[in-house]
Amino acid sequence: MSKTVAVLTSGGDAPGMNACIRAIVLACEREGHTIIGYLHGYNGLLNQEYTHLHAPRVHNLIQQGGTILHSARCLEFKTRHAAQRAAENLNALDVDTLLVIGGDGSFRGAMHLSEHWDGQIIGLPGTIDNDINGTDATIGYYTAIETAVDSIDKVRDTADAFERIFLVEVMGRHAGFLGLSAAIASAADFVILPELFDSEDATLRQIVEQLTERREQRGNISYIIVLAENVWPGGINSLASQLTERTHSEVRPVILGHVQRGGSPVSQDRILAMKLGAHAVSLVGTSVTNIMVGEYHDKPCEVPLEKTWETKPLSESDVETMKRLMNNRYA
Repeated sequence: MSKTVAVLTSGGDAPGMNACIRAIVLACEREGHTIIGYLHGYNGLLNQEYTHLHAPRVHNLIQQGGTILHSARCLEFKTRHAAQRAAENLNALDVDTLLVIGGDGSFRGAMHLSEHWDGQIIGLPGTIDNDINGTDATIGYYTAIETAVDSIDKVRDTADAFERIFLVEVMGRHAGFLGLSAAIASAADFVILPELFDSEDATLRQIVEQLTERREQRGNISYIIVLAENVWPGGINSLASQLTERTHSEVRPVILGHVQRGGSPVSQDRILAMKLGAHAVSLVGTSVTNIMVGEYHDKPCEVPLEKTWETKPLSESDVETMKRLMNNRYA
């Protein structure tokens, strides 16, 4: 039976969101569903700001970064009144299913909406942080790794030329997935992650010991430290100052920032986005609701939304690789 499906992108944008929108539109048209897109995340849902989507609209979209539906954060949506208004707007358009592409904050918003709207709600994980529990990877994560690695490689060239210490801050908020993967792939010398951070003194001591050891072995060499954002008290500049004092060396901080959110999605993100979008549409009209579609061990899965914001552990094998190759002395 034909359904009306709505989709929105919320929170931080991630490469591959457009590919996911494309998959949803094509799959909906194949099933005979009507598909609309809400603009500017939950703000568009509150303001009944939407657009009709169809195959020509998503032509040549798979390789584009960002999101054609635009995104935003919406603090107002946390209120009861906002969720009720959103429900009224969905009902006014006879929407049967709402698809939400975003991260944990977006999924919390979807759960909040479910308390006031009896339609079907399905989440799709779109965030470079890869901090969504229940799925091996999130849309945008692989591209963000590639962007970070490319930037660190360029920093390494300068670090080698001047034999300097460089600090490179990557995004990730409270999760170290991006920092860990980028550090391993770029052959960084040290990495500081929220999951493994002990204390300032202990970390500084580890860095100085390792740097001293390597200089004794190889002479005055370059040294790259990858730092996950929001980990070091006082920020990256504070860490740079402390290291300069302890090592008597020139330490340069580099903040990659939002450049990691942009760019054309790499193939892994395109494939993941297409698979998750198609799987989400396959559930339209079923009794399955208030879940996120993800991928676990290369197979599609459905995870209750309230489980998605539980703490997702780092890969044990990745952590072991880091320890063996970078000599981080984490317990």
